[in-house]
Amino acid sequence: MNDGAITVTDLTKRFGDFTAVDAISFEVARGEIFGFLGANGAGKTTAMRMLCGLSKPTSGRATVAGFDIARQAEQVKRRIGYMSQRFSLYGDLTVRENLRLFGGIYGMKPARIAEKSGRMLSELGLGAERDTLVKSLPLGWKQRLAFSVAIFHEPAVVFLDEPTGGVDPVTRRGFWELIYAAAGRGITVFATTHYMDEAEYCDRVSMMVDGRIEALDTPAALRAAHRAATMDDVFQQLARRAKRVSGC
Repeated sequence: MNDGAITVTDLTKRFGDFTAVDAISFEVARGEIFGFLGANGAGKTTAMRMLCGLSKPTSGRATVAGFDIARQAEQVKRRIGYMSQRFSLYGDLTVRENLRLFGGIYGMKPARIAEKSGRMLSELGLGAERDTLVKSLPLGWKQRLAFSVAIFHEPAVVFLDEPTGGVDPVTRRGFWELIYAAAGRGITVFATTHYMDEAEYCDRVSMMVDGRIEALDTPAALRAAHRAATMDDVFQQLARRAKRVSGC
């Protein structure tokens, strides 16, 4: 790919004698929606932590937004967004206070925070809730707000770690509309999920097994290669190859 937002070459992470991530290599293009899937213990969480600049690799190399994850971790952190299943919001702060807080953390100027907050809340239909405590919001609204906060500073890459856990299929589909819009603006989306129907929404999908990438292609190509009707069928076929029962 000519426009790699993420490049990974033989990335490896060992904990003593245990190899959590075993020489994985791939690229993700700017604006691509990339699904990073695998069963519990496959190594995807450890790999994501390295890509976010939170854990140094044992060997291999990777760049995110043009910065080396081992040598330039702080620059990586400033150019990414992150959202987990826990939403990463402060429940005892209002919607507006959360936006001010995270905007400040991202280094945005107060005037820019105020201008973008108003526009974003209007687009989300949350304008009337700007002074509502986040913990009082319905789960689906919290989820949409958390994603919007994660990309508030227009990062080069946003990492989504199982962000749709616990919400219904209709709400999940609405959440993915936000992802499409972000990708359309050039934000690269790197997502893990346990919902295999969501893998169909990705431009490409990788499947990790025992620390290695066992398959990587478009959802349609993966289904064809494994003679599978759904991505869940593909996942089940690959997951059965796993030998280890624990990992990171």
